[in-house]
Order: sequence, then structure tokens, then C-alpha cells
Amino acid sequence: MAGVAAMYVMGAVLAVKADRENDYLEMAKWMNALFLEHGALEIAENWEDDVPDGEQTDFRRAVAAEKDEKIVFSWITWPDKATHDAAHAKIMADERMNDIPADMPFDGKRMIYGGFRTIYHASKGD
Repeated sequence: MAGVAAMYVMGAVLAVKADRENDYLEMAKWMNALFLEHGALEIAENWEDDVPDGEQTDFRRAVAAEKDEKIVFSWITWPDKATHDAAHAKIMADERMNDIPADMPFDGKRMIYGGFRTIYHASKGD
């Protein structure tokens, strides 16, 4: 199908205390090195800049963000779901996962995430 890249995207939305941006970035860099090592193609960590409150729902409500928290919108692209699934199993079994800090910069219980099959992708030059 034209316009469809054969890739799989894992996305997440989470809330991080505004004063812990650097802590989050350091943890993300550490985790993302594992993802890249195990086959991820691209990773983006995006810090809230313009996240309006909605009338029905919004990013902030989706993760029960507190007033002193910023929204992070993150995604990882993989060549395909099989690569993602194999990498996930390897990463969860990796000894380095024991080094995750006890004082994480976000509450994982309020993070939303999911995997998505790409149905359309465009980039400059297509």
C-alpha cells in the first residue's frame, strides 16, 4: 500500500514534576539506549510546551496530572511488531533493568501507553 511505512510505533503519555525534567531526560536516555540496542529505529521524548486543557478530555486528565507536573509525549518506532515484541522480552530480562532508580521521576501507574500499527506515514521528500 503506497504511503505506508512498514513500522510499528510504541507511544506513551506521562506526567513528570516540572522540576524533574533533567532527571526524566537522564532516565529516558538510559532506557532508550536499551531500546536502540535491541532494534528500535527512532525515539522521541517530548516535553510539554503547548498542552491546552480540553472541554471533555485532554492529555492532563488522561494521566491525572497534578498542577506541578508537565506532560511528556514519547514514542519509539520499530521496524515491525515482531522486532518490538522480541526486544521487549530481551529488555525485561536484561540485568540492567535492575538499575532503574527507586526514585523515578514519574508515576508509572498514571502513564498511558500502547502499540500502534502504522497505516500511513509521510515525510518530506516522499
